[in-house]
Amino acid sequence: MRLTVGLAALAATLVAATPAFAQLASATAQAKGVVLLPLTLTKTSDLDFGTVVASPSLAGTVVIDSTTGARTVSGGVTGVPSLPGGRAVFQGAGSATQQVDLTLVPPTVLNSGSNTINVNSMTFNGGGTAKTVTIDNTGAFSVGVGGNFAIAANQANGVYTANFDVTANYK
Repeated sequence: MRLTVGLAALAATLVAATPAFAQLASATAQAKGVVLLPLTLTKTSDLDFGTVVASPSLAGTVVIDSTTGARTVSGGVTGVPSLPGGRAVFQGAGSATQQVDLTLVPPTVLNSGSNTINVNSMTFNGGGTAKTVTIDNTGAFSVGVGGNFAIAANQANGVYTANFDVTANYK
């Protein structure tokens, strides 16, 4: 019996002395990010409604098409054919195939000293003051801006101007 108790004690000691193995688990994840070229945006031409003659008694409008740059006049406005104006054009660059959100902030009036011309609207080609474009495979994009301007009857002569902003951000 002493041998049995001794063997049992020895077995218990061996079991207690054997180290316990912890359960181990692992997983793998990926770290990643995208690096894009900085966006650039450069004005290559200003929005110019050209030279027009205002009627002494009838208001009218001058419209510059944002896609073609063509000018149309209506009401009491006569366009001077040799000075037709044209659309504003902005050229941009960035990482090829990325989308860019463009925003246009037009002025409300053009000024010549204390005289003003109301800006009825200004839009990107395709319409609106917000637009999404995709940068082409060469890393370039282009956008046009046109406008609709109210010429009052007997509008004072002068050079009318105002700044406007176009911003570009990666989508």
